Amino acid sequence: MDFKNFKMPYSINPQYSKKTAYFSMEFAIDQSLKIYSGGLGFLAGSHMRSAYNLKQDFVGIGILWKFGYYDQARNHDQTLNPVWTKKLYSYLEDTGIQFQIEIHNAPVWVKVWYLNPETFKTCPMFFLSTDVPENDHISKTICHKLYDANESTKLAQYILLGKGGAKLLDEMNFERDVYHLNEAHGLPAAFYLLRKYGGDLSKVREKLVFTTHTPEEAGNEKHDLSLCHNMSYFCGLTMKEVKQIEGADDERFNHSLCALKMARLANGVSQLHGVVSRAMWNKYPNICEIKSITNAQEFKYWADKLLYISKDDGDAAAFDFRKHYLKRRMFRNVADQCGKLFDPNVFTIVWARRFAGYKRADLLLEDKERFRRLLENKEFPVQIIWAGKPYPMDYSAISTFNNLVEESKNYKNMAVLTGYELSLSKLLKQGSDLWLNNPRVPREASGTSGMTAAMNGSVNLSTDDGWIPEFARHGENSFVVPKADYNNMTTLEQDQYDLHKLYDLLENEIIPTYYKDKNKWRKIVTNAMDDVRFQFNSDRMADEYYKLLYNN
Repeated sequence: MDFKNFKMPYSINPQYSKKTAYFSMEFAIDQSLKIYSGGLGFLAGSHMRSAYNLKQDFVGIGILWKFGYYDQARNHDQTLNPVWTKKLYSYLEDTGIQFQIEIHNAPVWVKVWYLNPETFKTCPMFFLSTDVPENDHISKTICHKLYDANESTKLAQYILLGKGGAKLLDEMNFERDVYHLNEAHGLPAAFYLLRKYGGDLSKVREKLVFTTHTPEEAGNEKHDLSLCHNMSYFCGLTMKEVKQIEGADDERFNHSLCALKMARLANGVSQLHGVVSRAMWNKYPNICEIKSITNAQEFKYWADKLLYISKDDGDAAAFDFRKHYLKRRMFRNVADQCGKLFDPNVFTIVWARRFAGYKRADLLLEDKERFRRLLENKEFPVQIIWAGKPYPMDYSAISTFNNLVEESKNYKNMAVLTGYELSLSKLLKQGSDLWLNNPRVPREASGTSGMTAAMNGSVNLSTDDGWIPEFARHGENSFVVPKADYNNMTTLEQDQYDLHKLYDLLENEIIPTYYKDKNKWRKIVTNAMDDVRFQFNSDRMADEYYKLLYNN
């Protein structure tokens, strides 16, 4: 293939002919390609698969992380031990393209790798690397660890993604009508375009769209303006010129705010998040319109086909047999990791996602007595599993993980698993009866793990946040903690309210239904499978991005 004059390798559906490039720090494409950390990557991976399904004129641009995020191992006492191992990929194709970009006022070589659409059924994807012999050691480390803890390295990574990705498109003579930033990490692409167009911001706006994933202002990244300038983030603009665009009265540079000023359109990632984002950002002048496009996951990749076949055939016995088998298969992993033998006939709860404070992994343990009663109930036995990766420098989240590990030593029916990546995620969704999701409202912009859980016959128990209000019918396809007046509660009051409501639902509604009325439980499971199948399939989402963002 001639990468210097790249052409889309398949014929394009005319509905999706707007030429688009999608910039993301992470993509969860396949278990073997370890260039993702969590939900942002899972979302981006499904988007790439759906772009292929719909034959959109669409390419993905990311970074080839030499050590990935990290491998989640254990210390001798079972606590978390992050390990970084060099990754090798025989299926990525060397494009032969190598070029220089400026980072920290010095030239840095960038090498480009290609993922063929047929390898994992995605759109064409390009991955940037600075790990080449021509670079000095510091430059090589830019692409070593996803979300490096060092501030300068992290900014260099954003420059690599944005400036490197935009320059790659020029190197390939591959004209794009739309530059889509998945979060503000790739924002240097906008400054690259601004320089390319001689400072004409209106021309940049014509091309730029932006997806924000953060529902509170404090969560949006800000860095020292002079540090960003010294790192060559702004492609030659002075700090004064940058501040004229960004407009915040602050010594720091607000990436998301600047993206909203430079983009033509932006979107939040659920209907609720769109409302929250508009309220949050509207106090700033000259920001673009923020729409709502709800996140989704690719049905074909995630859903268990045999469960859907038996459901569609109305064969309850086959459906129950398949779910039983999926639980047995997942419990082999529990036995392998933890030395515990779980029973496929027992109600199984899973909490699995990125470990972050607002997601409250250990909320159920805030009431130790109720937790003990839940796990020691002989009439209605329960098994519970936790999994997920804390950020390797988030010592509070690591402490939460380790405390759960310690607590699990007291119970035969409680397990904490390591290695929460695509494969384990799929196993846990297939093998669970209840998918527990209890973030603090309104901190979860969308959340998508519950969508793929529903695609595998696992019922959601959730606080009423993110995508849940668009999906949930309490007692019919899921169970939802009723909202309280959270705005007038302290964090402690909110946690206590949610904790007691979760236990009330588990003890009084969910677990008795599972054991006493199998037909009703199966109906809740199948309702959820029906309701998630189309509305929360990323083919719908990829279609909406064209209709609501790219073509407008």
